[in-house]
Amino acid sequence: MAEQKRDYYEVLGVDKNADEAAIKKAYRVLAKKYHPDMNPGDAEAEKKFKEASEAYAVLSDAEKRHQYDQFGHAAFENGGGPGGFGGFDFNGADFGDIFGDIFGDLFGGGSRRSGRSSGPMRGANVRTSVRIDFSEAVFGCEKELDLTLKEPCGKCKGSGAKPGTTPKSCPKCGGKGQVVFTSQSFFGTVRNVQACPDCQGTGQIIEDKCPDCHGAGFIPMRKKIQVSIPAGIDNGQSVRIREKGEPGTLGGPRGDLLVEVIVQRHPIFQRQDVSIFSTVPVSYAVAALGGEIVVDTVDGKVIYEVKPGTQTDTRVRLKGKGVPSLRNKEIRGDHYVTLVVQTPEHLSNEAKELLKKFDELTGNSLHAAEKAEEEKKQEGEKGKKKKGFFNK
Repeated sequence: MAEQKRDYYEVLGVDKNADEAAIKKAYRVLAKKYHPDMNPGDAEAEKKFKEASEAYAVLSDAEKRHQYDQFGHAAFENGGGPGGFGGFDFNGADFGDIFGDIFGDLFGGGSRRSGRSSGPMRGANVRTSVRIDFSEAVFGCEKELDLTLKEPCGKCKGSGAKPGTTPKSCPKCGGKGQVVFTSQSFFGTVRNVQACPDCQGTGQIIEDKCPDCHGAGFIPMRKKIQVSIPAGIDNGQSVRIREKGEPGTLGGPRGDLLVEVIVQRHPIFQRQDVSIFSTVPVSYAVAALGGEIVVDTVDGKVIYEVKPGTQTDTRVRLKGKGVPSLRNKEIRGDHYVTLVVQTPEHLSNEAKELLKKFDELTGNSLHAAEKAEEEKKQEGEKGKKKKGFFNK
């Protein structure tokens, strides 16, 4: 008895009202997970891959999906053709872009999206980095970059052809820059599109190359580029400079220059988002009695009034002394200061006596504690004597 097939929508894990994009996305996930080349020797994975491929072949085709919604699996029981597996015809299915995207040339070529066009193409982006200090990241700055970038060749004006000659249309692709080919897979014949190997997707063949650029159409040149670092930028973030990357081809625009910002560590300040944190020592006397201390901020030194009785590790906030927001530099975070009470280490004899006297007066010394305990006992004895007197 033949094994009963599962519902195609259930196989892909999509709703019956799912659109084409949702169906393709679901199949892409399953194909990558269960493809035999990703699971060599796993019969169960191969079975699930075939099952998902069959479901996608039906649900991705509007006509077949309509037949399936009306008649279920019975719509294809007598319609199997050659080239498939399990008696199912996959010749009409479009798998090329999915497998080209997931597995590259696993099926004999790239996806439709990977094929280059013979029209104008945008140049590649260029990545570089710049080092700035903590203050420059907070308030922004201007930096000059010295880079080697490709520029259109002056001799051939970017054509790549020797002056007096012109590129010719590629005979292999007819100037389209793409070639179509077919390959056989588990599910039959698959059509794929890839960049023409003869012209590398440009659609043109240069027979007489420019002697300066050797047919490339551009030459490397040293250039100085100014980059504006915005206030509030953080370590690892990038600044994009439009159309300062590699030149495009066939009249296409230049790519962008992406400048990664590396912020040097600060010896005092630490940063988290738009907040700044630091630690400030406070003398024992100021912590106990209160008083003014000087706090370093990115805006310079400020005076802060410490409250009497401040304990160590107390955190205070200096509002608006943090990092500006990247979206609006007028909005700034806060600066949080942790106050650490310093215990005096080197004391004169006079200072030691004064501290002992201080402990006695505040009840913190051992002598003061013993004295207080003795006084408590004496008060207790007096109470007992009075109670005994009245009981007589």
